[in-house]
Amino acid sequence: MKLLRDLAGRELHWVQPKAMRRDFELRDGEDIVATLSFRSAFGSLATVEAAEGSWTLKRVGFWKTRVTVRAAGSDDEIAVFTNNTWSAGGTLETADHLTFRANTNFWMTSYQFSNEQDETLVRFTKVGGVFHLSSRVEIHPAGARLAALPWLVALGWYLAVKMHDDAAGGAAAAAAAG
Repeated sequence: MKLLRDLAGRELHWVQPKAMRRDFELRDGEDIVATLSFRSAFGSLATVEAAEGSWTLKRVGFWKTRVTVRAAGSDDEIAVFTNNTWSAGGTLETADHLTFRANTNFWMTSYQFSNEQDETLVRFTKVGGVFHLSSRVEIHPAGARLAALPWLVALGWYLAVKMHDDAAGGAAAAAAAG
Protein backbone atom coordinates (compact mmCIF):
# COMPACT_ATOMS: atom_id res chain seq x y z
CA MET A 1 0.00 0.00 0.00
CA LYS A 2 1.06 3.59 -0.61
CA LEU A 3 1.76 6.00 2.25
CA LEU A 4 -1.12 8.46 2.62
CA ARG A 5 1.13 11.46 3.12
CA ASP A 6 2.52 10.86 -0.38
CA LEU A 7 -0.99 11.22 -1.84
CA ALA A 8 -1.63 14.84 -0.79
CA GLY A 9 -3.14 16.79 -3.64
CA ARG A 10 -4.40 13.66 -5.43
CA GLU A 11 -8.07 12.78 -5.82
CA LEU A 12 -8.80 9.84 -3.55
CA HIS A 13 -12.15 8.10 -3.03
CA TRP A 14 -13.70 6.13 -0.21
CA VAL A 15 -15.93 3.49 -1.80
CA GLN A 16 -18.16 0.67 -0.59
CA PRO A 17 -17.56 -2.20 -3.03
CA LYS A 18 -20.50 -4.34 -1.84
CA ALA A 19 -23.80 -2.76 -0.78
CA MET A 20 -24.60 -5.34 1.88
CA ARG A 21 -21.16 -5.30 3.53
CA ARG A 22 -19.83 -2.65 5.92
CA ASP A 23 -16.38 -2.66 4.30
CA PHE A 24 -14.87 0.41 2.64
CA GLU A 25 -11.77 1.04 0.56
CA LEU A 26 -9.83 4.25 0.11
CA ARG A 27 -8.65 4.26 -3.49
CA ASP A 28 -6.09 6.17 -5.48
CA GLY A 29 -7.39 5.31 -8.93
CA GLU A 30 -7.56 1.50 -8.89
CA ASP A 31 -5.06 1.14 -6.01
CA ILE A 32 -6.39 0.46 -2.51
CA VAL A 33 -4.47 2.64 -0.03
CA ALA A 34 -6.51 2.01 3.14
CA THR A 35 -9.51 0.01 4.35
CA LEU A 36 -12.20 0.53 6.97
CA SER A 37 -14.17 -2.54 8.06
CA PHE A 38 -17.00 -2.66 10.59
CA ARG A 39 -17.09 -5.79 12.72
CA SER A 40 -20.88 -6.12 12.34
CA ALA A 41 -23.69 -4.52 10.38
CA PHE A 42 -25.16 -2.82 13.45
CA GLY A 43 -22.13 -2.22 15.67
CA SER A 44 -19.81 0.74 15.88
CA LEU A 45 -16.44 -1.04 16.16
CA ALA A 46 -14.36 -0.68 13.00
CA THR A 47 -10.79 -1.54 12.03
CA VAL A 48 -8.58 0.65 9.85
CA GLU A 49 -5.70 -0.79 7.81
CA ALA A 50 -3.15 1.34 5.96
CA ALA A 51 0.53 1.08 5.04
CA GLU A 52 1.35 3.07 8.18
CA GLY A 53 -0.45 0.71 10.58
CA SER A 54 -3.75 -0.54 11.96
CA TRP A 55 -6.21 1.14 14.33
CA THR A 56 -9.66 0.61 15.82
CA LEU A 57 -12.47 3.15 15.97
CA LYS A 58 -15.48 2.84 18.26
CA ARG A 59 -18.41 5.13 19.01
CA VAL A 60 -19.62 5.14 22.60
CA GLY A 61 -22.34 7.03 24.44
CA PHE A 62 -25.90 7.91 23.55
CA TRP A 63 -26.73 11.53 24.32
CA LYS A 64 -23.18 12.80 24.10
CA THR A 65 -21.39 10.47 21.72
CA ARG A 66 -17.68 10.21 21.29
CA VAL A 67 -15.41 8.07 19.14
CA THR A 68 -12.22 6.53 20.43
CA VAL A 69 -9.14 5.84 18.31
CA ARG A 70 -6.72 3.11 19.42
CA ALA A 71 -3.76 1.33 17.86
CA ALA A 72 -4.94 -2.18 16.97
CA GLY A 73 -4.40 -4.55 19.88
CA SER A 74 -4.09 -1.74 22.43
CA ASP A 75 -6.46 -0.42 25.08
CA ASP A 76 -4.77 3.00 25.12
CA GLU A 77 -6.71 5.79 23.44
CA ILE A 78 -4.57 7.83 21.06
CA ALA A 79 -7.43 10.23 20.30
CA VAL A 80 -11.05 10.95 21.20
CA PHE A 81 -13.57 12.67 18.96
CA THR A 82 -16.42 14.38 20.82
CA ASN A 83 -19.51 15.07 18.80
CA ASN A 84 -21.23 18.46 19.02
CA THR A 85 -24.61 18.06 17.35
CA TRP A 86 -25.47 21.74 17.61
CA SER A 87 -22.39 22.88 15.72
CA ALA A 88 -22.64 20.18 13.02
CA GLY A 89 -19.26 18.76 13.88
CA GLY A 90 -17.11 18.20 16.91
CA THR A 91 -13.64 18.23 18.42
CA LEU A 92 -10.83 15.72 18.12
CA GLU A 93 -8.24 15.65 20.89
CA THR A 94 -5.13 13.49 20.65
CA ALA A 95 -3.19 11.93 23.51
CA ASP A 96 -0.30 14.28 22.68
CA HIS A 97 -2.62 17.31 23.23
CA LEU A 98 -3.34 18.31 19.64
CA THR A 99 -6.85 19.58 18.95
CA PHE A 100 -8.65 19.46 15.63
CA ARG A 101 -12.07 20.79 14.67
CA ALA A 102 -14.47 18.83 12.51
CA ASN A 103 -17.46 20.31 10.73
CA THR A 104 -20.00 19.41 8.09
CA ASN A 105 -22.38 21.34 5.92
CA PHE A 106 -26.16 21.36 6.47
CA TRP A 107 -26.81 18.55 3.98
CA MET A 108 -23.94 16.41 5.34
CA THR A 109 -22.42 16.15 1.84
CA SER A 110 -19.13 17.75 2.88
CA TYR A 111 -17.04 17.09 5.98
CA GLN A 112 -13.60 18.34 7.02
CA PHE A 113 -10.99 18.45 9.76
CA SER A 114 -9.09 21.68 10.48
CA ASN A 115 -6.24 22.45 12.86
CA GLU A 116 -6.08 25.20 15.50
CA GLN A 117 -4.76 27.63 12.87
CA ASP A 118 -7.93 26.96 10.82
CA GLU A 119 -5.98 25.19 8.06
CA THR A 120 -7.94 22.44 6.34
CA LEU A 121 -6.26 19.06 6.90
CA VAL A 122 -8.59 16.60 5.17
CA ARG A 123 -11.85 17.25 3.30
CA PHE A 124 -14.53 14.75 2.32
CA THR A 125 -16.96 15.88 -0.41
CA LYS A 126 -19.90 14.36 -2.24
CA VAL A 127 -20.55 12.14 0.76
CA GLY A 128 -23.52 9.89 0.13
CA GLY A 129 -25.06 7.14 -1.90
CA VAL A 130 -28.13 4.97 -1.67
CA PHE A 131 -26.74 1.44 -1.97
CA HIS A 132 -23.01 2.14 -2.02
CA LEU A 133 -21.64 4.95 0.15
CA SER A 134 -18.76 6.94 -1.29
CA SER A 135 -16.85 10.17 -0.92
CA ARG A 136 -14.11 12.14 -2.59
CA VAL A 137 -11.15 12.77 -0.25
CA GLU A 138 -8.64 15.60 -0.41
CA ILE A 139 -5.51 15.57 1.75
CA HIS A 140 -4.28 19.15 2.12
CA PRO A 141 -0.59 20.05 2.69
CA ALA A 142 -1.11 20.72 6.42
CA GLY A 143 -2.71 17.28 6.77
CA ALA A 144 0.09 15.53 4.90
CA ARG A 145 2.53 16.63 7.63
CA LEU A 146 0.60 14.87 10.42
CA ALA A 147 1.71 11.53 11.84
CA ALA A 148 -2.00 11.00 12.61
CA LEU A 149 -2.99 11.36 8.94
CA PRO A 150 -3.79 7.67 8.22
CA TRP A 151 -6.25 7.24 11.07
CA LEU A 152 -7.54 10.82 10.64
CA VAL A 153 -8.55 10.05 7.03
CA ALA A 154 -10.30 6.89 8.26
CA LEU A 155 -11.92 8.64 11.22
CA GLY A 156 -13.43 11.30 8.97
CA TRP A 157 -14.96 8.62 6.75
CA TYR A 158 -16.11 6.63 9.82
CA LEU A 159 -17.92 9.74 11.11
CA ALA A 160 -19.52 10.34 7.71
CA VAL A 161 -20.76 6.72 7.60
CA LYS A 162 -22.17 6.96 11.13
CA MET A 163 -23.92 10.28 10.27
CA HIS A 164 -25.45 8.55 7.26
CA ASP A 165 -26.55 5.63 9.48
CA ASP A 166 -28.08 8.02 12.02
CA ALA A 167 -29.95 9.95 9.33
CA ALA A 168 -31.31 6.73 7.83
CA GLY A 169 -32.37 5.50 11.28
CA GLY A 170 -34.14 8.78 12.00
CA ALA A 171 -35.99 8.63 8.68
CA ALA A 172 -37.05 5.02 9.35
CA ALA A 173 -38.30 5.94 12.84
CA ALA A 174 -40.27 8.90 11.47
CA ALA A 175 -41.83 6.71 8.77
CA ALA A 176 -42.82 4.08 11.33
CA ALA A 177 -44.38 6.73 13.61
CA GLY A 178 -46.34 8.30 10.72
